[in-house]
This record gives sequence, C-alpha cells and structure tokens, in this order.
Amino acid sequence: MIEIPFLSRQGRWLVLLPLLPIAANAADSAKAAPPQSLDQVVVIGNRNSDTDERRYSTAAKMVFGRDELSRYGDTSVADVLKRLPGITLSGTPGRGGDIRMRGLGNGYTLILINGEPAPRGFAIDSLTPEQIERIEIMRAPVAEFGARGIAGTINIVLREKFVKKDSELRLSAGLENGKLQPSLHVGKSDGDADFNYNIHVSPGRRNQETDGTTVTRGVAPVSGIADLLQTQHDDSWTSSDNVHVSGRLNWKLGPADTLAINPFAMLAQSDTLGRSHLEQSLGTALPPFADADWHTRSNTSLLRLMGNARHTFSPGSILDTRVNAGFADSDSKLWRHQYDSAGNSAGISSTDDRIRDDNLSLAAKHSMPLAPGHNFAYGIEAEQGERRETGHTVENGVQQLSAYGATIKANTRRLAGYAQDEWDISPLWSTYAGLRWESVRIHSDWQQQSADTRSGVLSPLLHSVWRFSEESRDQIRLGVTRSYKAPTLGQLVPKPTLAAAYPSSGPNTSTSPDSAGNPLLKPELAWGLDLAYEHYLPAGGMLGASAFWRSIDDLIRNVTSLQTVSYSSYQRWLTTAQNVGRARTAGIELEAKFRLSELVAEAPPVDLRANLSRFLTHVDGVPGPDNRLDQQPKLTANAGFDWRLRRLPLTVGANLNWTPAYTVRQTNSQYFSQGNKKQVDLYGLWKFDPNRQLRISAANLLHGDYQTDSRYADATSDQTAVTTTRTYWNLAARLEIKF
Repeated sequence: MIEIPFLSRQGRWLVLLPLLPIAANAADSAKAAPPQSLDQVVVIGNRNSDTDERRYSTAAKMVFGRDELSRYGDTSVADVLKRLPGITLSGTPGRGGDIRMRGLGNGYTLILINGEPAPRGFAIDSLTPEQIERIEIMRAPVAEFGARGIAGTINIVLREKFVKKDSELRLSAGLENGKLQPSLHVGKSDGDADFNYNIHVSPGRRNQETDGTTVTRGVAPVSGIADLLQTQHDDSWTSSDNVHVSGRLNWKLGPADTLAINPFAMLAQSDTLGRSHLEQSLGTALPPFADADWHTRSNTSLLRLMGNARHTFSPGSILDTRVNAGFADSDSKLWRHQYDSAGNSAGISSTDDRIRDDNLSLAAKHSMPLAPGHNFAYGIEAEQGERRETGHTVENGVQQLSAYGATIKANTRRLAGYAQDEWDISPLWSTYAGLRWESVRIHSDWQQQSADTRSGVLSPLLHSVWRFSEESRDQIRLGVTRSYKAPTLGQLVPKPTLAAAYPSSGPNTSTSPDSAGNPLLKPELAWGLDLAYEHYLPAGGMLGASAFWRSIDDLIRNVTSLQTVSYSSYQRWLTTAQNVGRARTAGIELEAKFRLSELVAEAPPVDLRANLSRFLTHVDGVPGPDNRLDQQPKLTANAGFDWRLRRLPLTVGANLNWTPAYTVRQTNSQYFSQGNKKQVDLYGLWKFDPNRQLRISAANLLHGDYQTDSRYADATSDQTAVTTTRTYWNLAARLEIKF
C-alpha cells in the first residue's frame, strides 16, 4: 500500500518525482516481458492536520478537531470554546454563557452550523462535543460564510467522518455540588461505496443549584423612595433532561453526483423550583414582598434538516446546492407567589410564553479553477423565516399589558450574493478577494400595528498571506474587511416588557427597568483591519502574534431613562436600544503551542499551549474612563499543558482560564462591572487499549464567587445593584469504548 498525504489547500496530490524513472523502466520492461498480474495499489488521502489547515488557509482560520473537543471531557461546547484563543464566555463560570470573540458582546460573533447561520433562539451550549467533528474559527469574514461577524465567525461542523462498521459508546457521570449529572453518547457508522451513514444519539440529565444575592442601594427619587437599601437572596434548583440526535447520510448517485443529508434534532425539558427572600433596611416605600416561591417549566424542541447535492462538471468545477429547513418550538411557564413579612399573601402571578420559529433557506455555489493555484467561486442565498410569539402575564387575576395584545408575528427575508477569488500568485504570495451583498427585511405585526425594517450591506473583503521563502515556516497575514451587525427582532418590536422584579402597578428601578424595542434601529457597520505573524515549528507547533482594529458606525446601545408611559399611572424606568454613534476597538492576540522537547532536549513528552488577548476600546459620545464596548473585558488569557507519561498509558493535563475584573461605562449614566473570573480545569486519560479508555476530569476547581454590578448615576440619583453568585466545581468520569 502506498500512502500519499493530502497536503495542499486546493487538494492537490503530492507526486514524488523520483518515481517517474521507475515507471519508465517498468514500461520498457513490459514490452519485452510477457503479461503478468500486478498487485493492487491503494492510494489514500489524509485530511490536513488542524495546524496545517490553518497554515495553508489564505483567510485567517483556526481549526480545532476531535482531539481538542474531547480532551477535557466537557459536557458543553461552551466549555471547550472558553480555552480557545481570543474567546470569552459571559455568565457564571462553569455554566456556559454567551460566546464572545475578542471580548465583543452577543451578536458581534457569527455562529454557523455546517456553514449555515444558527437558527434564532438556538443556544450553542445545547450542543454536546460528541456531536461535533471540528470547530472552525475565522477572525475576519469571508464572502461564502457571510459578513455579519464583526468580531469573527465560528463554524461548528457536525460529525461527518465515515468509518466503515464503526461504533462508539461513551458513558459519563458528573458530580456538581453533590448532584449527579449523567449522560450517554452512542455513535454508529456503516455503508459501502454507494451509500454510507453515521448517526449519534446523546441523552443527558442535569441537576444544578443556583445561589445568588443582590444588594441594591442608593438614592432613587421615584414615588418617594430615597436612601434605598435592599438585600435579596435567591436560591433555585433545576432538573433538566435533554436528548440530541444528529447524523449524516451520503449517497453516490453516479460518477459526477453525490447527495448528503444531515438531520439534527433536540428535545429538552427543565423544571426549576426557587425561593426568594427580600430585606429592606432603608426606603420609605414598602418592599413588594418579603418572601416568594416560584416554579418555572420549559420545553424546547428543535428539528433541522440540511441537504447538500454536489455535481462535478470537470476536475475542480463543482456546483453545490444546499437546502436547509428548520423548526423550533419553545414553551415556558412561570408561577410565582409572594408573601409579606407577616406571611400573608402579597400577590400571585403567572407568565406563559411560547415562541415558534420556522425557517427555510436555499443556496447554490459554483466553484471552478481558472488556472493552477487559482480558484474562483460565486453563489447566491435566499432565506425565509417566520416567528410567532405568544405570551401574557397575569397578576392577581388581572392580565397585564392587555392593550398591547399577546401575539407578535414576524417575517424575515434575506437575500445574498457573493463572489470570491483565491489565487496563489506565487509560491510566496497568496490572496483572497471577495465581494458580498446581503439584504435583510424584517416585518412584524402586533395588536394591529406593524413595523418594517430593511437593510442592505455591500461588503468588500480582502485577505493575503506572504511567506518569506518556499522553505520558510514564517508568514504574515493581512485582512481588510467590511462587516455588519443587524438588530435583533427583540430590539425592533416596540411592545413593552415589564421588569420581572416588581408588579406593574408599583415602581420599578433604574437597575431593573422595563424594556421596549425601537423599530427605527439601523444596523451597525464596521471596517476592519487584521494583521498577523505566524511561525510554524517542525513538530507541529506554532507561535503567533496578531493585531486587529474595528471602526463601528451606528453603534447600538441599550439606553435607560425615566419616562411617562401609556401602560402605567406612574413614571417608569424604561430601556430601549438606540444608535448612539461611533466606536473603535483594537487588540493584540498572542498564541503559542509546542512540544517541550522543541525547547529542551530529552524533555518529557509535554505539549504546552498559551494565549493572551489585550483589548482596547473607545466609544464616541460617552465620557471616559471605561467608555468601552458593552461587556468587553480588557484582557483574557489561557495557559495549559498535556503530559503523556512514558511508562504508563496515561495522559494528564491542566488549563487556567483568566478574565480580570473590568468596568464598562455604557452611557453617560449607566455602568456595568464584572468581577475577576479564574477557572482551573484538570483531566487524566487512561488508555486500556486502542478501543477503550477512561477519562477523569475536574472543572472550575477554584469555584470563586461570580460578581456583577449594574449602576445608574446622574444628577438626581445614584443606584447600584451588586449580584454575587456562588459557583461550583464539577467532577466527571467518562468511559469511552469503540467497537
């Protein structure tokens, strides 16, 4: 058997020239010798390593495959992502959260599933690492995937590897704060030359406790409240069950045609029981309650079917057509009973919300070679989405905001077209040029009122790589891009939503305001510049340093103010999204991963990795200091190692993730602060044989308290709400078996 590695970006085979004379001699001998049978020769193409994928990509792309995804035995994709360069998570350590690239908040990072935008309402944390083949991180947009990621793009590729008659079983048991977290994963693949498939099923259960305290203090001149001091303690217990099913079915329809179908389904159900206790030391108005019991129940179902048909006209000339249909349904209910200090009923409320999303998208892409090392592609996309939201809140038998209706209908239409040209101009210089046009229209109806929002963006995109020599392991990257961030449906629909902490007839606060959308919002537009230096080591490691800059116009911010509203006889604090002007952000990102033996001869087999990101921001129109983009930290860092012991079939590793405390001044009067976040994770992997291994992991070992502050301060009031939440370490064991 002769194995030829699959090395280049365009997928060219490496042909060994010394074999040509041998082949010529064999041909001459064949003329004189009688015919004879020949042994079969099998040529195998192997996918590039993750590091090679990055090295040979013209656009700045990082690839993380199965080894990275399974190393720490994580139960969620978010836990994997937090250790990757330039990525941070909002929220409580150990509990996932919004994914942020380069520190930029929710909406600045484009999340894709198999190259398609993730459906609305889809939580990436609901995916398990076992369902994923690899994660691709692009620090700057490319035309094919879209220009909606100002911070960058994360493409999650579901399991696609086909191994004939391969089965795998993973049994996991986690322990968090004494509560069991069991899960199971079963995978199966089989087939032949004309048809093959793989299927993965992952059921699991989580039992979690949340314990937090919020202290609100200050002066809030609303309805006579002054010198306010309140302490609220919340404790809740959540039990959730979920099951994920994903797969891939591949047909070879002929010499030039293939068809692939990727089904994905998720079912989840959760119940939460909670208690709240409120003490008020200062304040002239009575607190809304002293104690409260509450219960929430939610059910979520998601079904997505992705189909891809490929026709090959000639070598390199390929037409890809894709169809993506999705359905999502979410139903949540809340029951709450409040009591005064004497134990008498102080109010009963219930909330019932349901969201249904339907989505259909079509896309076609034609790629063709123009010359050796020169490829051109163009494509079109169309997407139609429909959302229906139904919800109402009843307090003491009276439906709140009944004049605004209970149902919101919204339709989204998206059209896009693009062209991209990737050209190896010389062995040292490669370029990528792309142009993408995208138009989005959102139409919403509620209570016989409607709102229309239209936006269109033309995005030129340019990437380039310069290598110092053909043998050099050093290269420089440059990217100049145009990207945008569209407002969400919730930011556009003007229907008000009441602050959950207070009854509608009473006062709310500047740190717990009502909210309403703004149909006049415009998308944020950004110019971007990316520059990077990369050095690749002989044993597969790399050292990198990169810098980025973004200039954002029509920045969207949530602005809170005291307003006279139609739904209450009191003035109420209300927050709405507004375009507030321009912002600029820049940063430096350092990264290293290598084997210790590359620095110290005869060193033990230890792999080291570290990354550090420093972010700078300035928002025009907001006075400093700390006039940063919303919830963007100043710094984030990771450091870790993997040690494969020589005398034992054991690998151990550790990782430290750190985001120091920071404060953001959101507007002239609003501030947000987050406390110091440190997370330490450990793992050990014992391989019994090639088909059986046991993984032990411990996450969030420091389990420090997580603190956030929300402050509103102007000439007449200064109020701060400080929330402190306990975090917990998690111990897990996973047995992995292949058949």
